[in-house]
Amino acid sequence: MQNLAPIALFVYNRPQHTERTIKFLQQNELAEQSHLYIFSDGAKTDQDKEKVAAVRKIIKKIDGFKSVKVIESKNNAGLANSVIAGVSQLVEEYDQVIVFEDDLVTSPHTLAYFNDALNRYRKEEKVMHIGAYMYPLKTETLPQSFFYRAATSWGWATWGRAWKNFEPNIDLLLKQFDKKKRATFSIDNKMNFWKQMQEFKKGKNNSWAIRWYASIFLKGGITLNPSQSLVNNIGHDGTGVHSGINDIYNVIINPKPITEFPAVIAEDPIAYAAIKNFLIKRKGNMVMRVRRFVKEKLTQYFSKE
Repeated sequence: MQNLAPIALFVYNRPQHTERTIKFLQQNELAEQSHLYIFSDGAKTDQDKEKVAAVRKIIKKIDGFKSVKVIESKNNAGLANSVIAGVSQLVEEYDQVIVFEDDLVTSPHTLAYFNDALNRYRKEEKVMHIGAYMYPLKTETLPQSFFYRAATSWGWATWGRAWKNFEPNIDLLLKQFDKKKRATFSIDNKMNFWKQMQEFKKGKNNSWAIRWYASIFLKGGITLNPSQSLVNNIGHDGTGVHSGINDIYNVIINPKPITEFPAVIAEDPIAYAAIKNFLIKRKGNMVMRVRRFVKEKLTQYFSKE
């Protein structure tokens, strides 16, 4: 495994999550051979200062990697700007990058999967993104990994050749979509990707991820994904920037390494159908939806107490 990609870890004000994310990363079989860059955003409010300081205390003591470099920002850039700047910086230097945020637990094989895939598809222009998360699909009929149109943001990797296509300007992206593209982009209108684009335009979210997926989609790119997730997001406890309290996307992490990769560079129709089927059913029936809504509201209420 020569030429390992550097790891970019973006942290903010969640010391417990950060600690867990790092603990699981350290258990990766390639951790000791990988360079880790930790980007710590500055506090947005006075209340956040203490938590940001607590996070910085943790990240200054990390070992178990080939090198650890901490980049502290005095000001608050926000997650989207931090990710875009950090990814651009590492891609400039290494021409590839593996990206994590502070609320992801990984399999011990996650870094190996990323590096294998980065090396395998390095010259394949159409492959623009490697994701480590996958919805809880029924995997019996699926290969270990497959190509799919959408980019997931919970643990991912890319190359300089793909990242240069990232278009942050929402207006330039929006005007390239017609009705047919909007439906295709949104998994036959089963996922709210187009709505996320419009909400970004209105200032209701600040997602780098939806603009990255749109950039990939408009270039005719595809993404590699495992059929059983190699990461799980532990941020759905109401502490995250964009994540509410949600268990629909909770997964059991794949304990095995990924050894099989697709030879055909095209979206896998069976995997696409499985994802679409999950998205159609993910919210459950009315009773389940009401129950989940009440649970979220109660958790929010008690966390404010």
